[in-house]
Amino acid sequence: KPLPEESHLANNDNEKMATSSDKVNDAVTLMPQEAFQKGQNLNNSMQTRDKDAFPVNQREIEAHRVNLQHLCRICGGSFKNDPYKRSHPVHGPVDDEMQALLRKKEKKATSWPDLLNKVFKTDVRGDMDTIHPTNFCHNCRSVIQRKFSNVPSEVYFPRKGTMEWQPHSTSCDVCGTSSHGIKRKMQAPNPPQGGKKLRIVAERARKIMHTRSQKQGNSKSIMKKITNCKKIHLSTKMLTVDYPVDFVKSVSCQICEHILADPVETTCKHLFCRLCILKCLKVIGSYCPSCRYPCFPTDLVNPVRSFQSILNTLGVRCPVKDCHEEVTPGEYSHHLSSHKEVKDKGA
Repeated sequence: KPLPEESHLANNDNEKMATSSDKVNDAVTLMPQEAFQKGQNLNNSMQTRDKDAFPVNQREIEAHRVNLQHLCRICGGSFKNDPYKRSHPVHGPVDDEMQALLRKKEKKATSWPDLLNKVFKTDVRGDMDTIHPTNFCHNCRSVIQRKFSNVPSEVYFPRKGTMEWQPHSTSCDVCGTSSHGIKRKMQAPNPPQGGKKLRIVAERARKIMHTRSQKQGNSKSIMKKITNCKKIHLSTKMLTVDYPVDFVKSVSCQICEHILADPVETTCKHLFCRLCILKCLKVIGSYCPSCRYPCFPTDLVNPVRSFQSILNTLGVRCPVKDCHEEVTPGEYSHHLSSHKEVKDKGA
């Protein structure tokens, strides 16, 4: 039989083991609850942080979109620099003034995206309002107007190329320069000139212009010798009506000064007989004989149909004696051949 002391010690050991096991069980049950509470607190803090960051990011994008409304889609200039604050929508139909100009030139384009793509080679159909501006400035509209008007087609664009727009970022150029537009390279101002120096420059310019006008006169005579088209083209003196001088110049070739025969138009809007301009380009080089603008045979196009119809309705006197008929330039050769047939029959 065990002793009483040993049984007492065994009972104490059993009680200690039971209490330690209860503590372990309590700790095991408490640990997941504490971890769950800590994880829940961490998730709540992250959600609140995301909620705080989301409005800030959204506000920046909205501010970026507002800044884009003050910039030109093509050149990046600010509308605030224009004293009249003029701007035009990138999408939509053209205005009445531009529509009238396009109708005069017999162009089929009727919307701004078509014109912007034709003039600036910029396709705006896939634009996003969070990345691209939705308007363009009046200066770029003037460039389009000069392209389709009667002035020479050398377009003066203020930049080397159109703007490349990027989404909003931390180093955003749009948000930093929206009030003044995207920065461009400034040209150095010309130094002031004195009075005496200015007179010397003016005298030199006069001499240069005088020699240039003499050279132009000589070059015209040379070009007339190159074309040598007196026998095949009609002179403006054969017109039956005494038209104004400016009108006669508009229907005559800039090289031979005869009535336009098979007219063609260059990129610089000058009119020539097809045969005359092709001969001159072959001899003198690939530039316009009137303004020295680069010109190639592939650039020659037919003038608008309304001008051709006016040219075909001009009246020309028959050079045959005792014949007072008025014929059009297109019927002139057939009319002369009829006179030759009558003369041959009479002979």
